[in-house]
Amino acid sequence: MPENLLTQVGIPQQKLYNGVPFPAVLTPNSNQPKSQLPQIINEQKTWIGSLLHQSGAILFRGFPVNSASDFNDVVEAFGYEELPYVGGAAPRTSVVGRVFTANESPPDQKIPFHHEMAQVPEYPSKLFFFCDVEPGSGGETPIVLSHVVYEKMKDKYPDFVERLEEHGLIYIRVLGEDDDPSSPIGRGWKSTFLTKDKSVAAERAAKLGMKLEWLEDGVKTVMGPIPGIKFNQERQQKIWFNSMVAAYTGWKDGRNDPVKAVTFGDGQPLPAEVVHDCLSILEDESVAIPWKKGDVLLIDNLAVLHSRKSFNPPRRVLASLCK
Repeated sequence: MPENLLTQVGIPQQKLYNGVPFPAVLTPNSNQPKSQLPQIINEQKTWIGSLLHQSGAILFRGFPVNSASDFNDVVEAFGYEELPYVGGAAPRTSVVGRVFTANESPPDQKIPFHHEMAQVPEYPSKLFFFCDVEPGSGGETPIVLSHVVYEKMKDKYPDFVERLEEHGLIYIRVLGEDDDPSSPIGRGWKSTFLTKDKSVAAERAAKLGMKLEWLEDGVKTVMGPIPGIKFNQERQQKIWFNSMVAAYTGWKDGRNDPVKAVTFGDGQPLPAEVVHDCLSILEDESVAIPWKKGDVLLIDNLAVLHSRKSFNPPRRVLASLCK
């Protein structure tokens, strides 16, 4: 560890898996003048990358990251390629550079566990979150290790997991013309596909492997079958890489019925009791650390699922996605 710049600390919410803390938590070395986080990242990129590989997520706490612009500088320092948010469901607003708001759905709504954009073929490999304004209360971003969820589901529901591995999943979502900020999946088709032209939207959907069925006041999107289980080559383990629980329990608004939003790849419905028990496993294994102003959370999207708890305003958490 680069002790002259960073200190790895323990906090009460962390879990240990095979002796490895989840997530890793890094703070400035109290014996040294506070260096800017982008400078530290530039100097210690290899070491930080190995820590991320080991733990799956890193919380940077106590660094002078005070604004969206500062956060953008942190993201840029890693040198990851930006991933445009095409095909995602969450309502978001661009802020500065590579930074946008995290899901803007109403504060009383939870956002269920998911890997970012697991329902489309091109998803980010890394996610960054930044706490710009601490929540009044609640509003944590719980995280959970995907391979742990896979192992527990495999032990408890081997037939279900075998069927999931064989058939994959189909995701169905109805989009309006414009964004609906009252919905957790309220992105309209124009902002989903970054165009007002239906033919361009159809082309971009086709590149994602998504079928479109145009309606009078919107469009029905059908994605899949796509895998619900992946093999993480870097870590040589199977992962629970899907948005099954998020879709089944959270894709609800005036246009969408969550129970119909996701099925097995052969079109058969999912057993409700298994989906809801999977949610219990996710919650039991998750870590929820209360946000502090200036926190930066780096997540390996191939290792970790995340969610959002409901909260009392104010709360402003920003995000950035990387290939």
